[in-house]
Amino acid sequence: MTQTAAISARQILTGLHDVMASRTHAQGKLNNVVEIIGEALNSEVCSIYLLREGSLELFATRGLNADAVHVTRLANGEGLVGTIAENVDTLNLAEAAAHPNFLYMPETGEEKFHSFAGVPIVRSERAVGVLCVQHVEPRKYEEVEIEALQTVAMVLAELIANAELIDDQRTQAVTDTGSTRLTGLPLVKGMAAGVAIFHQPRITIEHVVAEDTEAERHRVYSAFDKMREQIDRMASQADFGVGGEHEEVLSTYKMFAYDEGWSRRINEAIDSGLTAEAAIERVQQRTRMRMRQIDDPLLAERMHDLEDLSNRLLRIVSGQMGTAAQFGLRTDSILIARNLGPAELLEYDRRRLKGVILEEGSLTAHVTIVARAMGVPMIGRARGIRSHVREGDELLLDAESNSIFIRPDDQVVESYETKLARRQEQRAHYATLRNAEPITSDGTRISVMVNAGLRDDVGAVAMTGADGVGLFRTEFQFLVSSTLPQRERQMRFYRDVLDAAGDKPVTFRTLDIGGDKALPYIKDAGADEENPAMGWRAVRVALDRSGLMKAQARALIEAASGRLLQVMFPLIAEPWEFFEARDLFYEQVEFLRARKKQLPTHIRYGAMLEVPALADALDQLVGELDFLSVGTNDLTQFLFAADRAHPRLAERYDWLSPAILRFLRRIAQQLEGTQVQLSVCGEMGGRPLEALALLGLGYRRLSITPAAVGPIKAMVRSLDLAAASSFMEACLANPPRDMRAALTRWTTENGVDIG
Repeated sequence: MTQTAAISARQILTGLHDVMASRTHAQGKLNNVVEIIGEALNSEVCSIYLLREGSLELFATRGLNADAVHVTRLANGEGLVGTIAENVDTLNLAEAAAHPNFLYMPETGEEKFHSFAGVPIVRSERAVGVLCVQHVEPRKYEEVEIEALQTVAMVLAELIANAELIDDQRTQAVTDTGSTRLTGLPLVKGMAAGVAIFHQPRITIEHVVAEDTEAERHRVYSAFDKMREQIDRMASQADFGVGGEHEEVLSTYKMFAYDEGWSRRINEAIDSGLTAEAAIERVQQRTRMRMRQIDDPLLAERMHDLEDLSNRLLRIVSGQMGTAAQFGLRTDSILIARNLGPAELLEYDRRRLKGVILEEGSLTAHVTIVARAMGVPMIGRARGIRSHVREGDELLLDAESNSIFIRPDDQVVESYETKLARRQEQRAHYATLRNAEPITSDGTRISVMVNAGLRDDVGAVAMTGADGVGLFRTEFQFLVSSTLPQRERQMRFYRDVLDAAGDKPVTFRTLDIGGDKALPYIKDAGADEENPAMGWRAVRVALDRSGLMKAQARALIEAASGRLLQVMFPLIAEPWEFFEARDLFYEQVEFLRARKKQLPTHIRYGAMLEVPALADALDQLVGELDFLSVGTNDLTQFLFAADRAHPRLAERYDWLSPAILRFLRRIAQQLEGTQVQLSVCGEMGGRPLEALALLGLGYRRLSITPAAVGPIKAMVRSLDLAAASSFMEACLANPPRDMRAALTRWTTENGVDIG
């Protein structure tokens, strides 16, 4: 908060303190409040809307028609006021009527006012009202004015709650008692059973306006010291058995704990006249609002870390330290939280913690990386979970089928136990195939490799009996780091990966950043693009930022000294991109040779075919490529012009569509008889039915998730490849109406094991 904003807020808070201490009735206090705010901000209109009986009611105004008070009502999401409440976010408009959600309320007499700014009045993380100002002159409100309004809204939340003017949202008790099923986003696969445990109760801030600013500042300083001690202690005690990316996650988390910018913003909020608790909450509210505006998933997860630390600091300064971790888990438990930071998850007893359910969360979140390292199943984005679950309720979590069963009845329990037993039997069966080679019944050896991105993932090669790592995503190291990893650090990491793989080959994919994998410390890499998946990403960024790629190339070459190095370039659309990327590696080889560095025994270069255009230029690459890997995830979305992350399109286009199968066959036919090694490294290859189709099209190398290795081996060993190839040829010559159904029938008739 700037000094001007602090002065404005302090001026208003001084007046509000007197109003709150007066014996005036609640309505009179609100009438005084709008006058104080309006005068301090020189605002022609200042209005307060409060949530009553499910709608937002105009409770007090300066500047609008007085007759509209207690008459004008807006539903949540209706009009500008309803939009602010629904989104729990600020609006700042030079011309209110231009907003798509603008709704004219004739009784207010607001037609002469053009500019509009409004902020939510938040209590217990919910909007319980809206504070807004208006002017005749069309103008955007300055940041200092918005910050002052947001600070004042915190004080109003306390005033109106104490006056019992709003609906009591604490009555959101769970009313249903029967068995319920919810879904979310599977973050860490697995199944778990246990009782519901809430991570922490909500902290209600009772006092907002400070009596002694310096005393509040001292409380915050002490809380920061205590919080940092806790973080240092937990990070030093974290033990996963092996090193991995989660260690870098914790390092980044510690960096936030010591961030001076964060503590400075809290101090500025105290300067405006807030208590220590209110200042932390004020900064936390701003963080939440920023999180809603962030499209960059990495940056959003960093903001989640800051949110986690804010919660920890707030609990310390308020003396409300109790979390489920501190009290200890007495039985097998499923943890429920809005979100978690990595350090908070580490506080729990891993013997009792069986699963985690988050109201938010994402696949790239730091807590997800740590949960995966801990082996704890997790489902995220379980909206409204708290309104369905009570502490101690029995829960079943099935992250395999994206299901959360609350208070399951006997039938659900029986079905769950049957599935769990079957899953354990299948896993035991697949475990017996660990040392079995994936050879078809008619004698063709198929190469089955794993995809990886974390150092720990490489252990799956030995665990599953895979042939190696067919795709190692090098960008993961960059995504979990707060700063650009230096060349020496990259080299050590790649060497560790090669050491972990032993004598099995590893194919490193060079950086695929940009798009949905933007890095905050690399500007303009896919930022603010309308279509990021097809934008400035992958090899396009790497060739533009050649220094970045040179450092990675040298790190890979040095890490593989005395060994085979396999490297492939992502999102190649035209042959010249491959040549430029390979030439860059050639330059680094010569650079290191001139300095008498030990080099790899051999370097094999490959490209990923994700862009359809490359399929029509393969003849220019046949004599240059060592291998080609088809990335079916991106390829499918580009072929069908369908964003794979779009919820309405995710299941619309089938991998067994004749269009994509014919395209894939054309690629295989072009490379038949050449020295180019062809493989598939997308999710398509990890599904037994789709993998069968790929084998029938001529593909002999698959790189898949570790969990899919067993099922794919079982399918391969039961398959007559010649018969499958003939069947696929017939299907593509005369496609059946439902290719998936036809292929499924064929597997049944021919005894192929597809799980």
